[in-house]
Amino acid sequence: MENNAQGAVFGRRLWTLLAVSAAQLLVVLDGTIVNIALPSAQSALGMSDASRQWAITAYALAFGGLLLIGGRVSSALGHRRTFLIGLVGFAASSALGGAAVNPEMLFGARALQGVFAAALAPAGLSLLTTTFTETRERGRAFGVFAAVGAAGSALGLVAGGLLTEYASWRWCLYINVPVALLAVLGTTFVPRDQPVRDAGRLDVPGALLSASGFAAVVYGINEAEPLGWSSAKVLALLGGGVLLLAAFAAVEVRAPRPLLPMRVLLHRARAGAFVSITLMFVAMFGFYLFMSYYTQTILGYSPVQAGLTLIINALAALLGSTLIAGKLHGRVPPVALIVPGLLAAAAGMLILTRLTPDSSHVLPLYLVPALVLTGLGLGCVMPPTAILATADMRGHDIGAASAAYNASQQLGAALGTALLNTLAASATASYLATHRQATPDAASVHGYTTALTVAFAILLAAACLTAALTMTRGRRARTPAAQAPHSDQAEAEAEAAAEAEDGKRPAPRP
Repeated sequence: MENNAQGAVFGRRLWTLLAVSAAQLLVVLDGTIVNIALPSAQSALGMSDASRQWAITAYALAFGGLLLIGGRVSSALGHRRTFLIGLVGFAASSALGGAAVNPEMLFGARALQGVFAAALAPAGLSLLTTTFTETRERGRAFGVFAAVGAAGSALGLVAGGLLTEYASWRWCLYINVPVALLAVLGTTFVPRDQPVRDAGRLDVPGALLSASGFAAVVYGINEAEPLGWSSAKVLALLGGGVLLLAAFAAVEVRAPRPLLPMRVLLHRARAGAFVSITLMFVAMFGFYLFMSYYTQTILGYSPVQAGLTLIINALAALLGSTLIAGKLHGRVPPVALIVPGLLAAAAGMLILTRLTPDSSHVLPLYLVPALVLTGLGLGCVMPPTAILATADMRGHDIGAASAAYNASQQLGAALGTALLNTLAASATASYLATHRQATPDAASVHGYTTALTVAFAILLAAACLTAALTMTRGRRARTPAAQAPHSDQAEAEAEAAAEAEDGKRPAPRP
């Protein structure tokens, strides 16, 4: 009887991991797969050059702007129920986008995908947090979850290239339907969870401020690429977004049932997790952009060949998250995985900064080492940061922390793509202006290496900041307490007592 019970528990946990991983693949994959299909979709639907960006931006704005609300909804409805709603909605909106007959229909479908992804992502991470509570099992589960997330962007480029070239751009959206339905089937085996009883009414002012503030910042970052960072429109969007988010923080401090309790962000180790994953995504999404352009414009690879090259990065991320981070969780403090992971990714970027237009044997001497190091680094950073972000969280706070973690990734990806692409373009133009005899390829390589030098510096800064934030509190955060319900007041008092105690004695050994 005992063996049967243990087998049933193991089976439910396995189905939870598989379903959540499939959903994570959908959310991450959709951030890049449409990029490859966009030229074909533009031609088929008659999009203008000015409007085509909305196929990407509509998804990013809806996803990023509604994540915190999605986390609250997940707590109020129950994580499993919200997860199912997100999956079904994501599948339906993907099918709608694949069947689009005009640009407006496609843009609307992409926005709907973002809405359901904003519910799906925090609900999935919350399910993992509440299902896997034992230290070793949690490490393995989050290792698999992170591996899927780390590999998803690279796989999106591969899948986008293959589907666009050999099927149709529409299949870049249709492919989500069977994956989502398989995840729905797996979710039927996931144990039901109870909604948070004291969730209360939605914090409407906080919801409006967070959605509009985050959307303004993401949109401003996206507009910086074509318009430039000094554009009045970009500055207005970024400035307005920052002011709205500042107002959101002020409202949340006073709200009786805040959308994002400030204790989620003010915990030192959790803040370190948010900082490290945000800056890691800034650097990595700039890196993916470089790899796509460099391999196709300089090396002459086809889109499919360029995508397949990134499989090396995806495999390295898989190894880093499962065989290194997953196995070492609970045996070493999170900082011992996060900081080396950031430094490994920085080393990969540094290798590419040595590229010149005349470099020979580029694939074995430059690209493969860089892809392996950045993949291992990403794989070592994602599991411990995801665990730290949700450690010691209970009730509504689980959904809020999960949403904040996903929002950090979204913000980092948007900022990295726009910032590093702008830097590369500016450096290329400057090089051509000062080197009259330079070829376009030489100028482009100079632009790429300049941007990757900045990415290298960002990762070094991330390693320093993360070490400072997580070392003093890493031990406490790495072993989450049992997932028993307790009041928000009790958690706040415990946090205050811990902070006071930390001030009286030497910092514990991480």
